[in-house]
Amino acid sequence: MINVAVAGCAGRMGSTVVSAVNASDDMTLVCGIDPHGTDESYPVYESIEAALENKDFDVLVDFTQPKVVAHNVSEALKQGVNCVVGTTGLSIETLEDLASQATDDACLFFAPNFTTGAVLMMQFAKAAAPFFPEAEVIEYHHCNKLDAPSGTAISTARAIAESRDFVSTAPGKETELEGADGARGALVKGVPVHSVRSMGFVASQEVIFGSYGQTLTIRHDSWDRESYMPGVLLGIRSVESQRGLIVGLENFMGC
Repeated sequence: MINVAVAGCAGRMGSTVVSAVNASDDMTLVCGIDPHGTDESYPVYESIEAALENKDFDVLVDFTQPKVVAHNVSEALKQGVNCVVGTTGLSIETLEDLASQATDDACLFFAPNFTTGAVLMMQFAKAAAPFFPEAEVIEYHHCNKLDAPSGTAISTARAIAESRDFVSTAPGKETELEGADGARGALVKGVPVHSVRSMGFVASQEVIFGSYGQTLTIRHDSWDRESYMPGVLLGIRSVESQRGLIVGLENFMGC
């Protein structure tokens, strides 16, 4: 059995992870970590330090907030606990620094998106990028998301840029009208990225490619947080045999 602790267990994603772990035959939910946790069906600690002091667990799953995740992961890795992280907002430099703190060959696995469809969307975009001179990313999330652009959008833009040996010639920020700064979006490795935040969305993304007389749109929609759970469980099951820093669910999907 894999003993699992869930940081952010009282949140929307964290509570869904708790349910998924409890429903898995090969996992045991050891505890939750959340200062706002009130569930009486399993132990909940206010801090990662308290959890590590009172419980033994193999994997820490973190769906907290950008300002909290680095501390949680650092403390867990120092104790040799593998980490599965879905909280976005961490730079690759921060992830590398955290992974360097691991003892007992612990693994830090970070995925900008845990839905298998989103991973495939990024792989399809990577394959299409060399054949289209223009590409833009539009991502849509619920109004309570704390970071923009999303980690998935950033990863997609980077993958597009790395897959081609040219840059877009489409009009950029220099064409934005006075008082309308940001109309062309943020530039991530030269790829425009636009973020929509609104009620009614969970997580959706479009990648729009343009060429002479044609466009190609690749879109993924996630309407329920349950869509993340197969990827989260795959990450939990996979980290034990891994070491160091691993970024992206595709590493465990054979993509």
